[in-house]
Amino acid sequence: MQRAVDGNVSVNSQVIGQFTGPGLVILVGVTHTDTEQTAAKMADKVHGLRIFDQEFISQFDHICVPPNSPRELSLGELGLPVLVISQFTLFASTKKGRRPTWDAAAPGSVAEPLVHAVTQRFRELGTEVATGQFGADMQVSLVNSGPMTLIVEVE
Repeated sequence: MQRAVDGNVSVNSQVIGQFTGPGLVILVGVTHTDTEQTAAKMADKVHGLRIFDQEFISQFDHICVPPNSPRELSLGELGLPVLVISQFTLFASTKKGRRPTWDAAAPGSVAEPLVHAVTQRFRELGTEVATGQFGADMQVSLVNSGPMTLIVEVE
């Protein structure tokens, strides 16, 4: 995931998902052992990670930081949006040869419902969610802030 000032995703030159103002662009990779519980845990963890410091947030007039808040706040505490993009290439193996293999990535029939489960859990938590289109050739644009990019893993 990447902390971003803005993010959007396009398919065939048409923007299909976006947010303006701070939020997270989340690239979701699914492997064979992932479950709906894994998807929910991941969304819960990201929702609660305190990665937005008050200095960063202060540049956005439309975001209100509650008084006596800790120095770092979470997506959930600030009510910030996410852009969720399915990305099987996160499970590429480049150990051998010059061609990546995708053996660790779950097939679409397994991955698509779990990416949907991630977005559904964010919505249940009250997060505004924009998405890409599963299996499409997407163009993802963002302004990474920091830069801050984190790999989030759950068991």
